[in-house]
Amino acid sequence: MVARQLSYGMKTTCTIRFLTMSGHVGFENLPDQLVNRSIQQESSHFAHIHMNSKKVICQPIVDYIDAQFEAYLQEELKIKRSLFNYYDSRIHVCLYFLSPTGHSLKTLDLLTMKNLDSKVNIIPVIAKADTKFKIKLMSEFVSNGVQIYQFPTDDDTVARINCAMNGQLPFAVVGSMDEVKVGNKMVKARQYPWSVVQVENENHCDFVKLREMLICTNTEDLCEQTHTRHYELYRCCKLEEMENKPVSLQETYEAKKHEFHGERQRKEEEMKQMFVQRMKEKEAILKEAERELQAKFEHLKRVHQEERIKLEEKKRLLDEEIIAFSKQKATCEIFQNQSFLATGSNLRKDKDHKNSNYT
Repeated sequence: MVARQLSYGMKTTCTIRFLTMSGHVGFENLPDQLVNRSIQQESSHFAHIHMNSKKVICQPIVDYIDAQFEAYLQEELKIKRSLFNYYDSRIHVCLYFLSPTGHSLKTLDLLTMKNLDSKVNIIPVIAKADTKFKIKLMSEFVSNGVQIYQFPTDDDTVARINCAMNGQLPFAVVGSMDEVKVGNKMVKARQYPWSVVQVENENHCDFVKLREMLICTNTEDLCEQTHTRHYELYRCCKLEEMENKPVSLQETYEAKKHEFHGERQRKEEEMKQMFVQRMKEKEAILKEAERELQAKFEHLKRVHQEERIKLEEKKRLLDEEIIAFSKQKATCEIFQNQSFLATGSNLRKDKDHKNSNYT
């Protein structure tokens, strides 16, 4: 969640916080579910606190946070609950963009953070700050009882870096989607007439530190703090209200009846949708099978036609060969008859010639 009085580049900051993570060591090992949910919360569902000079209007934000707690509580109270598959929409961190006054904490910011610190983990962020201003803000948080999120130091693996980061609060960040050429490479930076402030340069701002703390180092602790501290506080208050509320069997019966009918209608609608979907899938399968059979039939028909044409051509050629052979046979028979007649005539002539000589 993001909260602010005015627009201090928070949308840009939240956008580039994820766009620039692809090359970060260890980011690829984060669960996709965690990363996708974080991006969805930051880029698609901005929760804004609108404030003016007269009063703080943060109740919609408190109501939104409570609504997420209530949804989780109702899932817990179900007889057949499935928290493993439940989409946990609870807010685990609020980036609160402070007004960069340069000298002290605004009353509006103070009142708003007091309303939110018991509901969500608050990490203060400021656009412009020096070390003196940071120390001043932290002292005002302590003196006014504003509880901001402190990075845990009980785990030896992250104790040193978290202790150092606690000393850096509130984070001073600069957001920009513009790329500026610095040296031989293009970097995201904010261009000023006197200099260039690089977004991911730790000597220029705390953007990288904020990203490391949120995404890589303390994600699990943020979720744990939300569950064990803020959610449990809400849960205890709600259960106490339920215990003190007079129980009416008729109201309980009507509520359960309404819930049962709603659940039945929902399941009936799901079954109808499932039936329609399966019918569509079956119809699509049958149409596909029909198309395949038609294509196969057309193919066989085409092959049969081609074979018939080939056979007719062979038959025509064979008939032509038979006719040619018959003609050749007739011609040969004529030649044989003529040759036989000629041979018989010559024999008679020779015989007559011999007889005349004997006489």
